Amino acid sequence: MAQLDEDRTFLQQEIEKSANVVFFGGAGVSTESGIPDFRSTDGLYHQKYRFDPEVILSHAFYESHKEEFFRFYREKMLLLDARPNACHRALAALEKRGKVKAVVTQNIDGLHQKAGSRNVVELHGSIHRNFCEECGRRYDGSFVRETEELVPRCPRCGGVIKPDVVLYGECLDERVMTRAAIAISEADLLIVAGTSLAVYPAASFLNVFQGRLLILIDKDEKKTDHRADVVLHDKVAELFGGIQ
Repeated sequence: MAQLDEDRTFLQQEIEKSANVVFFGGAGVSTESGIPDFRSTDGLYHQKYRFDPEVILSHAFYESHKEEFFRFYREKMLLLDARPNACHRALAALEKRGKVKAVVTQNIDGLHQKAGSRNVVELHGSIHRNFCEECGRRYDGSFVRETEELVPRCPRCGGVIKPDVVLYGECLDERVMTRAAIAISEADLLIVAGTSLAVYPAASFLNVFQGRLLILIDKDEKKTDHRADVVLHDKVAELFGGIQ
Protein backbone atom coordinates (compact mmCIF):
# COMPACT_ATOMS: atom_id res chain seq x y z
CA MET A 1 0.00 0.00 0.00
CA ALA A 2 2.89 2.36 0.77
CA GLN A 3 4.19 2.03 -2.80
CA LEU A 4 0.71 2.68 -4.21
CA ASP A 5 0.37 5.82 -2.10
CA GLU A 6 3.81 6.96 -3.18
CA ASP A 7 3.01 6.40 -6.86
CA ARG A 8 -0.33 8.19 -6.51
CA THR A 9 1.31 11.21 -4.90
CA PHE A 10 3.90 11.31 -7.69
CA LEU A 11 1.23 11.09 -10.39
CA GLN A 12 -0.87 13.83 -8.80
CA GLN A 13 2.15 16.11 -8.57
CA GLU A 14 3.07 15.59 -12.21
CA ILE A 15 -0.51 16.29 -13.29
CA GLU A 16 -0.47 19.55 -11.29
CA LYS A 17 2.76 20.60 -13.04
CA SER A 18 1.21 20.03 -16.46
CA ALA A 19 -0.91 22.28 -18.65
CA ASN A 20 -1.81 19.66 -21.26
CA VAL A 21 -2.27 16.06 -20.11
CA VAL A 22 -3.25 13.35 -22.58
CA PHE A 23 -4.26 9.89 -21.43
CA PHE A 24 -3.71 6.94 -23.79
CA GLY A 25 -5.44 3.81 -22.52
CA GLY A 26 -5.99 0.19 -23.43
CA ALA A 27 -7.94 -2.80 -22.16
CA GLY A 28 -6.36 -2.71 -18.70
CA VAL A 29 -8.21 0.53 -17.98
CA SER A 30 -11.58 -1.26 -18.08
CA THR A 31 -10.82 -4.65 -16.54
CA GLU A 32 -11.83 -3.37 -13.11
CA SER A 33 -15.21 -2.50 -14.62
CA GLY A 34 -15.66 -6.16 -15.55
CA ILE A 35 -14.59 -5.80 -19.19
CA PRO A 36 -12.31 -8.72 -20.18
CA ASP A 37 -8.97 -7.85 -21.73
CA PHE A 38 -7.15 -9.90 -24.35
CA ARG A 39 -3.50 -10.60 -23.63
CA SER A 40 -3.25 -11.02 -19.86
CA THR A 41 -3.15 -14.44 -18.21
CA ASP A 42 -6.93 -14.42 -17.75
CA GLY A 43 -7.61 -12.59 -20.99
CA LEU A 44 -9.76 -13.71 -23.89
CA TYR A 45 -6.78 -15.02 -25.86
CA HIS A 46 -6.10 -17.59 -23.12
CA GLN A 47 -9.67 -18.92 -23.00
CA LYS A 48 -10.98 -21.88 -24.96
CA TYR A 49 -13.37 -21.25 -27.84
CA ARG A 50 -14.20 -23.15 -31.00
CA PHE A 51 -12.20 -20.46 -32.84
CA ASP A 52 -9.47 -18.21 -31.45
CA PRO A 53 -10.88 -14.83 -30.36
CA GLU A 54 -8.41 -13.05 -32.64
CA VAL A 55 -9.84 -15.04 -35.55
CA ILE A 56 -13.45 -14.38 -34.52
CA LEU A 57 -12.80 -10.65 -34.29
CA SER A 58 -11.42 -10.43 -37.82
CA HIS A 59 -13.12 -8.93 -40.85
CA ALA A 60 -12.73 -12.16 -42.81
CA PHE A 61 -14.43 -14.19 -40.07
CA TYR A 62 -17.22 -11.62 -39.75
CA GLU A 63 -17.90 -11.92 -43.47
CA SER A 64 -17.92 -15.73 -43.54
CA HIS A 65 -19.26 -16.76 -40.09
CA LYS A 66 -21.69 -14.07 -38.99
CA GLU A 67 -23.60 -16.23 -36.51
CA GLU A 68 -20.40 -17.33 -34.75
CA PHE A 69 -19.16 -13.74 -34.74
CA PHE A 70 -22.31 -12.31 -33.18
CA ARG A 71 -22.56 -15.12 -30.65
CA PHE A 72 -19.09 -14.23 -29.35
CA TYR A 73 -19.65 -10.48 -29.73
CA ARG A 74 -22.86 -10.50 -27.71
CA GLU A 75 -21.35 -12.62 -24.94
CA LYS A 76 -17.91 -11.05 -24.58
CA MET A 77 -17.96 -7.60 -26.18
CA LEU A 78 -21.47 -6.13 -25.96
CA LEU A 79 -21.25 -5.33 -22.25
CA LEU A 80 -23.62 -2.37 -22.08
CA ASP A 81 -24.22 -2.52 -18.33
CA ALA A 82 -20.58 -2.04 -17.32
CA ARG A 83 -19.95 0.96 -15.08
CA PRO A 84 -17.00 3.39 -15.10
CA ASN A 85 -14.32 2.74 -12.50
CA ALA A 86 -12.15 5.15 -10.51
CA CYS A 87 -9.84 5.77 -13.47
CA HIS A 88 -12.66 6.79 -15.82
CA ARG A 89 -14.17 9.05 -13.16
CA ALA A 90 -10.83 10.69 -12.27
CA LEU A 91 -10.07 11.47 -15.91
CA ALA A 92 -13.49 13.07 -16.37
CA ALA A 93 -12.91 15.21 -13.27
CA LEU A 94 -9.43 16.21 -14.50
CA GLU A 95 -10.91 17.21 -17.85
CA LYS A 96 -13.40 19.50 -16.06
CA ARG A 97 -10.45 21.07 -14.22
CA GLY A 98 -8.79 21.76 -17.57
CA LYS A 99 -5.90 19.37 -16.93
CA VAL A 100 -6.73 16.46 -19.24
CA LYS A 101 -7.17 17.75 -22.78
CA ALA A 102 -7.91 14.40 -24.46
CA VAL A 103 -8.40 10.71 -23.77
CA VAL A 104 -7.20 8.42 -26.54
CA THR A 105 -8.52 4.90 -26.07
CA GLN A 106 -8.20 1.52 -27.73
CA ASN A 107 -11.35 0.40 -25.89
CA ILE A 108 -14.79 0.16 -27.44
CA ASP A 109 -16.87 0.15 -24.24
CA GLY A 110 -17.74 3.86 -24.05
CA LEU A 111 -16.95 4.03 -20.32
CA HIS A 112 -14.97 7.26 -20.60
CA GLN A 113 -18.01 9.05 -22.02
CA LYS A 114 -20.28 7.39 -19.47
CA ALA A 115 -18.03 8.83 -16.72
CA GLY A 116 -18.33 12.30 -18.23
CA SER A 117 -15.27 12.76 -20.45
CA ARG A 118 -16.06 14.78 -23.56
CA ASN A 119 -12.92 14.79 -25.70
CA VAL A 120 -12.50 11.04 -26.24
CA VAL A 121 -10.76 9.65 -29.32
CA GLU A 122 -11.90 6.06 -29.89
CA LEU A 123 -9.29 4.39 -32.07
CA HIS A 124 -11.19 1.12 -32.46
CA GLY A 125 -14.78 2.38 -32.52
CA SER A 126 -17.60 1.74 -30.07
CA ILE A 127 -20.16 -0.95 -29.20
CA HIS A 128 -22.65 1.89 -28.78
CA ARG A 129 -22.59 2.69 -32.51
CA ASN A 130 -23.89 0.26 -35.13
CA PHE A 131 -24.95 0.71 -38.73
CA CYS A 132 -26.87 -1.11 -41.41
CA GLU A 133 -24.50 -2.27 -44.13
CA GLU A 134 -27.19 -1.74 -46.76
CA CYS A 135 -28.91 1.58 -46.02
CA GLY A 136 -26.53 3.07 -43.44
CA ARG A 137 -29.17 3.62 -40.77
CA ARG A 138 -27.66 3.90 -37.27
CA TYR A 139 -28.58 1.83 -34.22
CA ASP A 140 -27.42 1.86 -30.61
CA GLY A 141 -26.01 -1.07 -28.68
CA SER A 142 -29.29 -1.81 -26.95
CA PHE A 143 -30.98 -2.49 -30.28
CA VAL A 144 -28.32 -5.07 -31.18
CA ARG A 145 -28.52 -6.72 -27.77
CA GLU A 146 -32.31 -6.91 -27.67
CA THR A 147 -33.05 -8.07 -31.21
CA GLU A 148 -34.38 -11.63 -31.30
CA GLU A 149 -32.28 -12.61 -34.30
CA LEU A 150 -28.73 -13.74 -33.57
CA VAL A 151 -27.55 -11.71 -36.57
CA PRO A 152 -29.19 -8.28 -36.15
CA ARG A 153 -30.95 -6.92 -39.20
CA CYS A 154 -32.27 -3.51 -40.13
CA PRO A 155 -36.07 -3.25 -39.77
CA ARG A 156 -36.11 -0.81 -42.68
CA CYS A 157 -34.26 -2.79 -45.37
CA GLY A 158 -33.22 -6.14 -43.88
CA GLY A 159 -29.50 -5.45 -44.12
CA VAL A 160 -27.07 -6.77 -41.52
CA ILE A 161 -26.34 -4.32 -38.71
CA LYS A 162 -22.58 -4.20 -38.15
CA PRO A 163 -20.95 -2.89 -34.97
CA ASP A 164 -18.94 0.26 -35.62
CA VAL A 165 -15.76 -1.34 -34.28
CA VAL A 166 -12.47 -1.92 -36.06
CA LEU A 167 -11.94 -5.63 -36.66
CA TYR A 168 -8.61 -7.29 -37.40
CA GLY A 169 -7.88 -6.79 -41.07
CA GLU A 170 -9.71 -3.44 -41.18
CA CYS A 171 -8.04 -0.04 -41.30
CA LEU A 172 -8.36 2.54 -38.56
CA ASP A 173 -10.22 5.69 -39.55
CA GLU A 174 -7.68 8.23 -40.83
CA ARG A 175 -9.54 11.16 -39.28
CA VAL A 176 -9.54 9.47 -35.88
CA MET A 177 -5.84 8.64 -36.23
CA THR A 178 -5.08 12.27 -37.05
CA ARG A 179 -7.04 13.53 -34.02
CA ALA A 180 -5.11 11.15 -31.76
CA ALA A 181 -1.73 12.07 -33.22
CA ILE A 182 -2.38 15.81 -32.88
CA ALA A 183 -3.56 15.47 -29.27
CA ILE A 184 -0.52 13.39 -28.26
CA SER A 185 1.95 15.62 -30.10
CA GLU A 186 0.64 18.68 -28.23
CA ALA A 187 0.72 17.09 -24.75
CA ASP A 188 3.35 17.99 -22.18
CA LEU A 189 2.44 14.94 -20.05
CA LEU A 190 1.42 11.67 -21.68
CA ILE A 191 0.01 8.95 -19.43
CA VAL A 192 -0.14 5.51 -21.06
CA ALA A 193 -2.09 2.91 -19.10
CA GLY A 194 -3.45 -0.61 -19.41
CA THR A 195 -2.00 -1.41 -22.81
CA SER A 196 0.71 -3.80 -23.94
CA LEU A 197 1.70 -1.34 -26.69
CA ALA A 198 1.73 -4.39 -28.95
CA VAL A 199 -1.02 -3.27 -31.32
CA TYR A 200 -0.02 -1.12 -34.28
CA PRO A 201 -0.57 1.47 -35.58
CA ALA A 202 -1.84 2.67 -32.19
CA ALA A 203 1.49 1.92 -30.49
CA SER A 204 3.28 4.17 -32.99
CA PHE A 205 1.57 7.23 -31.48
CA LEU A 206 4.28 7.31 -28.83
CA ASN A 207 6.67 8.39 -31.57
CA VAL A 208 4.90 11.74 -32.01
CA PHE A 209 5.03 12.66 -28.32
CA GLN A 210 7.40 15.58 -27.75
CA GLY A 211 6.43 16.61 -24.22
CA ARG A 212 8.40 16.62 -21.00
CA LEU A 213 7.29 13.30 -19.42
CA LEU A 214 5.83 9.95 -20.50
CA ILE A 215 4.42 7.84 -17.66
CA LEU A 216 3.52 4.20 -18.27
CA ILE A 217 1.09 2.50 -15.87
CA ASP A 218 0.63 -1.27 -15.92
CA LYS A 219 0.48 -3.83 -13.14
CA ASP A 220 2.79 -6.19 -15.06
CA GLU A 221 6.27 -5.58 -16.43
CA LYS A 222 6.39 -5.32 -20.22
CA LYS A 223 9.14 -5.46 -22.82
CA THR A 224 8.07 -1.94 -23.82
CA ASP A 225 8.67 -0.40 -20.37
CA HIS A 226 11.87 1.19 -21.66
CA ARG A 227 9.86 3.52 -23.89
CA ALA A 228 8.61 5.45 -20.86
CA ASP A 229 10.38 8.00 -18.66
CA VAL A 230 8.65 6.58 -15.58
CA VAL A 231 6.93 3.20 -15.10
CA LEU A 232 4.37 2.65 -12.32
CA HIS A 233 3.47 -1.00 -11.72
CA ASP A 234 0.02 -0.50 -10.23
CA LYS A 235 -3.53 -1.43 -11.14
CA VAL A 236 -4.84 1.52 -13.10
CA ALA A 237 -8.14 2.02 -11.25
CA GLU A 238 -6.47 1.65 -7.84
CA LEU A 239 -3.83 4.23 -8.72
CA PHE A 240 -6.37 6.76 -9.99
CA GLY A 241 -8.64 6.17 -6.99
CA GLY A 242 -7.19 9.14 -5.12
CA ILE A 243 -6.38 11.36 -8.09
CA GLN A 244 -8.42 14.56 -8.39
